[in-house]
Amino acid sequence: MNINYLMIIFFAGITSCKKPVAPVIVLPNNLVTTITFSNATVNVSAQAENANFYTITFYHGNDSTVVESQAGTATHVFTVSGTYTIKTKAHATYADYISKTDLVQVTVSNGQGGQPSSGYSSPLTYPNYTLVWQDEFNGAALSTDWTYDIGNGSWGWGNNELQYYTDQNAIVANGVLEITAKQEQFNGQAYTSSRIKTQGLKSWKYGRVDIRAALPYGQGMWPALWMLGDNITTVGWPSCGEIDIMEMKGGAGANDRTTFGTVHWQDNGTHAQYGGTTTLASGKFTDEFHVFSIVWDHSGIHWLLDNLEFKSVSTTPAELSEFQEKFFLIFNVAVGGNFSGNPDATTVLPQSMYVDYVRVFQ
Repeated sequence: MNINYLMIIFFAGITSCKKPVAPVIVLPNNLVTTITFSNATVNVSAQAENANFYTITFYHGNDSTVVESQAGTATHVFTVSGTYTIKTKAHATYADYISKTDLVQVTVSNGQGGQPSSGYSSPLTYPNYTLVWQDEFNGAALSTDWTYDIGNGSWGWGNNELQYYTDQNAIVANGVLEITAKQEQFNGQAYTSSRIKTQGLKSWKYGRVDIRAALPYGQGMWPALWMLGDNITTVGWPSCGEIDIMEMKGGAGANDRTTFGTVHWQDNGTHAQYGGTTTLASGKFTDEFHVFSIVWDHSGIHWLLDNLEFKSVSTTPAELSEFQEKFFLIFNVAVGGNFSGNPDATTVLPQSMYVDYVRVFQ
């Protein structure tokens, strides 16, 4: 074999073994943040040279909310007054960035989100009733009477809802349960929230249920305090029956001050429903605590707001036999869906529902 040919093969081999040259990463520089306030709403605007995108992290206690932005802007609503940390990163890539940390002092007032300090309270006793179960949410965690629904369900829990339910968006502190809906990417969904239930742990047939709560507000917010029949795992929905003690579709007009009380059942193979609404004369359900109640016996269900009845239904017809069985409780805040419509440019997130207590009398 020709020696020159062997040398060509040798040098070609050397050339082919060269390592590729790693691209040069140019880090951003001169990161500047501007922070403005509107009550509990904090607006961040960031600018840096050579930044491809930004992430802004709002820390609150042991929790945090991360917003990714091409423009370097983010908005967050804090629900409790205090001093909070905001960390802004200007990224070349996800792994290559510079950061800046700011401390902000936030003061929350009623009407702009946050836990209210006033509102209607219901009594601990009623004539001819006994308090058989209660949760005052006075500890540091949910009691063992509750469990979670996790995920996005089928077709957004059957309603095209946009949130992914986690076990991280419900906390017990300051004497209340707080369920928070956030705008953040998680498991393919753009929002997170929590949905807790007493299924398989606590259920009741008949009685009075009082729930003292303050609600989120805004387009696309769908808070609900409701019940499903114990037999849902065997007969499905709506054959198991559903009792909506309270649900609200947030938004403009009267939406943020109107709640619904509804029952759902199956009538000869068809989904049937019946209920009504009640509307505050002024303000929103986020401004103060209200008590949402049902009084339920073998003959019917009555809905009350702050102990004033606004709707009732007779459950004596045979086709409503679902409501002669045991039901369990569900509390959740959904984002978007068929009932509420989806968030829009007016929607401020995160948003929280605060539950002071739930009490069952029989």
